[in-house]
Amino acid sequence: MTTDLPAPTAARPVPGQLTFQAPRRGKAPTHLADHDLAGRKEWATELGIPGFRADQVSRHYFERLVTDPDQMTDLPKAGRRELVEGLLPPLLTPVRALSADDGATLKQVHRLHDGAMVESVLMRYPGRVTMCISSQAGCGMNCPFCATGQAGLTRNLSTAEIVEQVVAAARALRHGQLAGGEGDGDAAEQVRVSNVVFMGMGEALANYKASLGAIHRLVDPSPHGLGMSARGVTMSTVGLAPAIDKLAGEGIPVTLALSLHAPDDELRDELVPINTRWKVDEALDAARRYFETTGRRVSIEYALIRDINDQAWRADLLGEKLNARGRGWVHVNPIPLNPTPGSKWTASRRGVEQQFVERLLAHGIPTTVRDTRGSDIDGACGQLAATAEPT
Repeated sequence: MTTDLPAPTAARPVPGQLTFQAPRRGKAPTHLADHDLAGRKEWATELGIPGFRADQVSRHYFERLVTDPDQMTDLPKAGRRELVEGLLPPLLTPVRALSADDGATLKQVHRLHDGAMVESVLMRYPGRVTMCISSQAGCGMNCPFCATGQAGLTRNLSTAEIVEQVVAAARALRHGQLAGGEGDGDAAEQVRVSNVVFMGMGEALANYKASLGAIHRLVDPSPHGLGMSARGVTMSTVGLAPAIDKLAGEGIPVTLALSLHAPDDELRDELVPINTRWKVDEALDAARRYFETTGRRVSIEYALIRDINDQAWRADLLGEKLNARGRGWVHVNPIPLNPTPGSKWTASRRGVEQQFVERLLAHGIPTTVRDTRGSDIDGACGQLAATAEPT
């Protein structure tokens, strides 16, 4: 089934160009998940719907993952469909789904109301189900080794568009669309999304208000939200230092993941253009402050690129910079670079990767190489480009 929607228009950025202001496009339909519970009741009243109905529909959406009016039998039959469609307008149109890792990884491609495309990835691991979600269609941070960044920024997502990715995945999980899980711990944990990482398309802290609203919908208890543990939510950023400080002050103990990729400004200016605004030390200082405020250990994400940033001396420099800010506050995740179309770079050699890890460990830095999932379906870190057809 095809959906006749306009094609998104995002200009490919020139090298080093940063885009903070999202292009103006048609606003996403207002959805129940855009508001907290009090805001939903107020909004429903403005629509001519009794406020308590918003509470009822919230329970269906966040607890039962239901959007079909026919399944909401506690609502009056007369006008039920109109009521539900008013509070839960369609936000994501499924375009395609691809599986990998013997069905334990599922990439979902969605088309938004204006034709913009986003992707999310659902992954089953022993004892947990992790989901990687998008906060923007495209990305304005323009990292040259990332397919999303090279595509440019189409627009910000609304809070509800971010949340709906998780709800859609949770629905797929309940319907058995993700393989594995049998004999894998608590049965209840096998049919719920236990971890959400803002590591899909976009820089979430550049879409701060909507991303913060989405965090609330994820962690607030039902009927306010999905009732996930805040400790199961990870916010990834390329290093928007003021926004990191702002997030630290929100009082929500989510994990911070800083995408560093180089410990020296000369190289990071090229690999992560935001470094021209906030340098390595400024980003690391903000990450340390985040730890001090929240008590949550910070993750440092480091894509290992062959002969570019994988030298032993860079591992030593990274270890020295992290230790200069104290012990026990940080963990490093080296990530073998995932291939993207047209990229001139590739993953480090296995021996070089091992040496990089050993040098960090020698500095006393906890270090774990990131497991790469979904690279054969362009579903791994840095590969999400939201194309309508298979590549």
